[in-house]
Amino acid sequence: MTATNARPEAGGGASSAVRSGRDLLALMLLPVPLVLAVLPAAFAGGGTRRWFGGRGGESQRAEAQAAKDAAAEAFYDLDTAQRDLRISIETINAVDSSSRGRKASEDFAALGRRIDEVSHAYITAVDSHDLDRDDLEPAVASRARTELTRAKDDLVRVKGELDRFAQGLGPLLGSAETQLARLAPAVERARQALLGASNALDTVRAAGLRADELAARLAALAPELTKLNQGAGKHGVPETLQRADVVLRDAEAVRTEAERLPERAAEIDRRLVSLRTRAQALTTRAGSVEPVLSELRRRFSAACWQDLQPVPEQAAVNVRQAEDKLAEAAKAREEQRWADATSRLSTVRALLNTVDEAVSAAGDRLQQLNAVAKDPQQEIERTRFAVRDAQRLAMAGRHTPDPRHARPLDDSVARLERAIAGLEGRHPDYWHFLTETEAVRQTAARVVSDIREERGGGA
Repeated sequence: MTATNARPEAGGGASSAVRSGRDLLALMLLPVPLVLAVLPAAFAGGGTRRWFGGRGGESQRAEAQAAKDAAAEAFYDLDTAQRDLRISIETINAVDSSSRGRKASEDFAALGRRIDEVSHAYITAVDSHDLDRDDLEPAVASRARTELTRAKDDLVRVKGELDRFAQGLGPLLGSAETQLARLAPAVERARQALLGASNALDTVRAAGLRADELAARLAALAPELTKLNQGAGKHGVPETLQRADVVLRDAEAVRTEAERLPERAAEIDRRLVSLRTRAQALTTRAGSVEPVLSELRRRFSAACWQDLQPVPEQAAVNVRQAEDKLAEAAKAREEQRWADATSRLSTVRALLNTVDEAVSAAGDRLQQLNAVAKDPQQEIERTRFAVRDAQRLAMAGRHTPDPRHARPLDDSVARLERAIAGLEGRHPDYWHFLTETEAVRQTAARVVSDIREERGGGA
């Protein structure tokens, strides 16, 4: 029994002292090697636990554990950042198929390989050292601390690279997120537009209008709706956004035209009545051209009326053509071929305008010739005033006029004098005189316009 294991007994103090003396004596009589073997047990109080290097060994264990904790935190941070960035890359890939988008994916993959390398080194370091072992040697703990610290530093370095890469993705990611944010609303607007167009067609049909052409246009959008329903996952975000815009535009156009169809039908009916009435009126007016021509032939030279000779016949032809087109327009309206009806009515209007201008030209010609034959001086003074006004403007602020302005005005003066001289004789060509004076006035007006434009630009 060792000294630390001795226990006192009640009422036996003297005998205990004697036994202790015997134990000590026996110990002293043991051989030296055996004494050395027994002493540690005697001073250890009877236990068997080792000191493992004492306080220095426990310090090494603590430092290794701290390095392990720091490495674990760095590993967690890197893993979290990689997961977040993977979502960003997937967002970009879903939207951007450009070279920049592809490069971002490639760079992220390269970063992923470096992350795998440092992560593997970290896991290997953790698995290689059990810091909770009772018999952990100080040297082992020190080596573990060194390896775990190196692993942590590598993890932090790669995390920095990942952060810088993420910052560089800002513009691409922002654009991708903007498009993704537009996706769902754009698809929903397209669907609502299709529904609105369908409802508008139902309303029109209920009113007795077939709207076959509009219905065909709406039916042509069905495949596009199918692709929209299949989603961006199959067709891509940019393509889906573009498709949604096209469907929205086309469906809105169908809806708008369907809603306007009753008004359009009523407008076609009004135009049919109006143009039919106008054609009848022009037929009557065209009959008055022949008496006008007769008077022109009787009172004026041939040059004053020869160009009007075809007017009666051409007017009759144009009126017949207009009436035929009116009949076609009425049939198209009855069959609800709205575009055909509108086209035919436009042709009718153009034909009747031609007749109106030709018939009016004959009457206007007689009126003008009567006026100039009675008093040509009024036309002369009107033309001279236009020339003088242009000449005053050309000389304003100048000692000599610009040749670009003076020459056409001088020519106009000479041209007017020749026209006046042509009025002499028994049968003057009044129509030639009128066309010449009109040409002179146009030249003067053109010079005035040029001068004002130049001076306005210089100011």
